[in-house]
Amino acid sequence: MRRYTMKERRETETIFCNGCGKEIKIKDGVIREGLISVEKRWGYFSNKDNEVHRFDLCEECYDRMVSQFVIPVEKENEV
Repeated sequence: MRRYTMKERRETETIFCNGCGKEIKIKDGVIREGLISVEKRWGYFSNKDNEVHRFDLCEECYDRMVSQFVIPVEKENEV
């Protein structure tokens, strides 16, 4: 015999790129294109003591951002 209870499930409905405002494709709760999500809690020695910052970038905005780095992003291909 099985008993079930109904529970609400939180599912991402919409994501927008913080860089360009583009809507990121999602189907059945699965992100369908390149996206980077960042969450940073700032520490005591910053000017943002204990603030939490979150943002999402589409792949194009990520590429544009990292192309400006003086030291390139480390890349690794997993097999």
